[in-house]
Amino acid sequence: MHDDLIARAKAWLAEDPDAETREELAGLIDAGDVEELAERFSGTLQFGTAGLRGELGAGPQRMNRAVVIRAAAGLAAYLKQQGHADGLVVIGYDARHKSEDFARDTAAVMTGAGLRAAVLPRPLPTPVLAFAIRHLGAVAGVEVTASHNPPRDNGYKVYLGDGSQIVPPADAGIAAGIDAVRSLHDVPRPESGWEILDDAVLDAYLARTDAVLAPGSARTARTVYTAMHGVGKDVLLAAFERAGFPAPELVAEQAEPDPDFPTVAFPNPEEPGAMDLSFARARATDPDLVIANDPDADRCAVAVRDGADWRMLRGDEVGALLAAHLVDRGATGTFAESIVSSSLLGRIAEKAGLPYEETLTGFKWIARVDGLRFGYEEALGYCVDPDGVRDKDGITAALLITELASQLKEQGRTLLDLLDDLAVAHGLHATDQLSVRVQDLSLITDAMRRLREQPPTELAGLAITRAEDLTQGTDRLPPTDGLRYTLDGARVIVRPSGTEPKLKCYLEVVVPVAAHADLPAARTRAADLLASVKRDLSAAAGI
Repeated sequence: MHDDLIARAKAWLAEDPDAETREELAGLIDAGDVEELAERFSGTLQFGTAGLRGELGAGPQRMNRAVVIRAAAGLAAYLKQQGHADGLVVIGYDARHKSEDFARDTAAVMTGAGLRAAVLPRPLPTPVLAFAIRHLGAVAGVEVTASHNPPRDNGYKVYLGDGSQIVPPADAGIAAGIDAVRSLHDVPRPESGWEILDDAVLDAYLARTDAVLAPGSARTARTVYTAMHGVGKDVLLAAFERAGFPAPELVAEQAEPDPDFPTVAFPNPEEPGAMDLSFARARATDPDLVIANDPDADRCAVAVRDGADWRMLRGDEVGALLAAHLVDRGATGTFAESIVSSSLLGRIAEKAGLPYEETLTGFKWIARVDGLRFGYEEALGYCVDPDGVRDKDGITAALLITELASQLKEQGRTLLDLLDDLAVAHGLHATDQLSVRVQDLSLITDAMRRLREQPPTELAGLAITRAEDLTQGTDRLPPTDGLRYTLDGARVIVRPSGTEPKLKCYLEVVVPVAAHADLPAARTRAADLLASVKRDLSAAAGI
């Protein structure tokens, strides 16, 4: 085993095109670090419906140029099999370590395979790439990003010509193409021949943002904005200026791209402490709301003053607010969300007489809903202009929520006032999450097995009226690794994360509210129920 491992590592080293990872791998071989080599060569980073995502480093279980070149070759082979032998592939990238290298390698592989390649002019938000695919008539798109993952990670997200992320069976077809690559020496990679786009595609994206806002709407809300060390600042500022909103106050420490994300442990607005600098800026400037993008600006976080201080709204709260705003503006079309998001969206759509759909987790599914007008997911992802971007878009979502805040401000009201109205109209829908990050992925497997073999019969004293193993699929959903429990006035979904080493449990309770005066008691009841559900579920899962 030892000799075979060293031989495989040396064979990889001989092909590695990156001096940095060659040096890293050679050091491991010279040191005889069998444990580390065994981990890196225990398999290959698997290409799935999220594309690739993993830690940077040498070897087939890490994100590196050799892995990316193989992925690009697999994508090129798949596109040619689908009849797109000379089609255009547009490529975008964020500001993480190695992102530009991975984008350039992808362009070289596409060009070498006989396809046409065009690369966005600089690090730009993921939604600009999603927009560019259909705008340019491309047959596919690639975004090099790890979104809100830790600094040591990078990733590779693939879209097809409809502007949506890949779903089965495309992922399997691309994976087969990757597996067919025997040697990097077999993959032609010319040093030129692809196009570097100018700002015309970005200008077209910004022009499209006009469609998000109602003509003549109020544009008075003042904002504090953080780019979370990512690529959102310049595009968001341009969109806000174009719309006529007051220029956002920037969180200066996080305004410019920085792949090391020095001010946050995790560059995700949902993580504890990530919004601290934004709240400090808000206390100093007293805006109407705080807006945050994640590093590739496809997500949008919103915070508001609540009493004496600021708090971040949950993704489900923002989703409900945006939906209510669109209904108020007379929107037509289907409202959609993933199964882990609040059932409040369905209530809003039903009362408005609008179609409603529930999908599996991920915008790759939400974006494919027929007649989609608005889609969202609780993890701060919102699609508010599906005709422009068939994916979550943190720039246009920021525009729409700021329009709503402006409209309410003109009425002497706030986003929290509208949330109160929705609770009285539809019941208080309170959500929470039990999220467990692990080093050992077997802990997640064990927890899922435990819940399947010994399913709970009640949580928080509420009887489980229906338990579904989603690996079997439902009449509306294809199979997925997850469990769904329906309780009297509550709902729980348990699933492994598709992008991080986490077990994620999504909790919702619904408490009837007769009048605004009943809201404080309803919130107390909801908080107590959520805490009890979380405690009992944790015990049942053994986590």
